[in-house]
Amino acid sequence: MNAAWRSEDAARAAIVDAARRTIALGINTGRSGNVSMRWHRGGADGLLITPSALAYEAMTIDDLVWLPVDAPPGEDDGAEQPLRRDGSRQPSSEWRLHRDLYAARSDAGAIVHAHPPFATTLACLPRIHVEGIPAFHYMVAVAGGNDIRCAPYATFGTAALSAAARAALEGRRACLLAQHGLVALSGTLEAALELAVEVESLARIYGQALQLGEPALLDTAAMASVHARFSRYRPDR
Repeated sequence: MNAAWRSEDAARAAIVDAARRTIALGINTGRSGNVSMRWHRGGADGLLITPSALAYEAMTIDDLVWLPVDAPPGEDDGAEQPLRRDGSRQPSSEWRLHRDLYAARSDAGAIVHAHPPFATTLACLPRIHVEGIPAFHYMVAVAGGNDIRCAPYATFGTAALSAAARAALEGRRACLLAQHGLVALSGTLEAALELAVEVESLARIYGQALQLGEPALLDTAAMASVHARFSRYRPDR
């Protein structure tokens, strides 16, 4: 996976670029959010992730941190930092979320976690906690299902948040995080970033629709047709 990157330095450069683009695209501000890519070293499955509390404008490829994906059970229980890592900086506070998703999802080649305004606004509403973003628009299918779930609230950087996100992402490629933001994963970095932006756009439109009334929802048959078409026209989604 991520064989398109011929060297680790090239992969690191792509991650830094993607992190900066989250600011330009309006899905992050300041130092919020984090970006990672699955990256093998030799026979070890691992990931490269943006560091903690460093402005993206100041970030260089040397600031990224490599972590192994396969940590022994209980190795990092309760730890704020992974016991095994390679890098001069501390990884993002959400390293556990990224690592656990890669361990659970063989289809995940890259992950974008962001705090975009519209998705985060919806993720603060009790209705969204229960219903997520329903099939008010056919593009909801881009996240992998007939809705976009919202994971229940848990403190950032904790195993509880990681578990909640993994559950919300079962059979999905993106989810909201209650009182927090969103997570998007895909096979490539570009696709994960594109998905995060698409979910934010859907959140904006859904929020606007709710201000005007109760949106009509597409039924299961209509969404099944969309998924079938996506499988032919958007195989990289």
